[in-house]
Amino acid sequence: MPIRIYKPTSAGRRNASVVTNVEVTKKKPEKSLLVPKPKKGGRNHTGKITVRGRGGGAKQRYRKIDFKRADRIGIKGTVVGIEYDPNRTCHIALVQYEDGVKRYHIAPAGLTDGDEIITSDSPVDPKPGVCMKIRDIPTGLNVHCVELQPGKGGQLCRSAGSYARLSNKEGRYATIVLPSGELRRVVLDCRAVIGEVGNADQSQRRLGKAGMSRHLGRRPKTRGVAMSHDAHPLGGGDGRSKGNRPPVSKSGVPSKGGSTRNRAKPSEKLIIRRRKSKRYGQLK
Repeated sequence: MPIRIYKPTSAGRRNASVVTNVEVTKKKPEKSLLVPKPKKGGRNHTGKITVRGRGGGAKQRYRKIDFKRADRIGIKGTVVGIEYDPNRTCHIALVQYEDGVKRYHIAPAGLTDGDEIITSDSPVDPKPGVCMKIRDIPTGLNVHCVELQPGKGGQLCRSAGSYARLSNKEGRYATIVLPSGELRRVVLDCRAVIGEVGNADQSQRRLGKAGMSRHLGRRPKTRGVAMSHDAHPLGGGDGRSKGNRPPVSKSGVPSKGGSTRNRAKPSEKLIIRRRKSKRYGQLK
């Protein structure tokens, strides 16, 4: 069972659940692919807090993930093991290629030890973990780690359980449907990996207690309406009042699904249908 619920021996255990990580087959990470990950505490290079609510947390080391696979084209690789990664929601796969090089990749659902993957410039058998150009991927398949620009590396659909549906191809573009419901075009020369990202049950986990959030580096946050008027747009006043204003962040950005995208981006013309917001409906 991917999600395990324990007996309620305490208040925190009563409300918590854990992921059993049944897909994980390798416990210790590859030392050659680890780099230090110093804590920033939400501060920039000048020491000012730019992201609120960050601090503490368990010590981590970053696993170097190969999102490009630019120098692995045509070289077969064998999965050594599936590992837990504390830096992301999905699991990662350690792959050893025929020339002895080891790389970490995002582990798709169904990928196990001993499976072979390849990054190809020509059509091959579309198995989970195989990376190809979108022009060579059959329509209707689920893909992840989708590039937005050829050679830049996978940027879309990298979290646990996410995938994009390859809808159709027309001209020099392909149409994909993203998990948010957004419909957008991608150049056919961009690469994508077959399958959906594993560890989909991760979203069903319940932390159960405040201490678990602290282990993740999340500090308590003060509500905006509890602040003074000069500290937050929703603060101030006698008693608790928002002043008929929708929820916003400390800088005034809508926090319940408002549009934050820059309309001057060149990629704006590639979006066919925008994602839907639960609060405001279709985003303009």
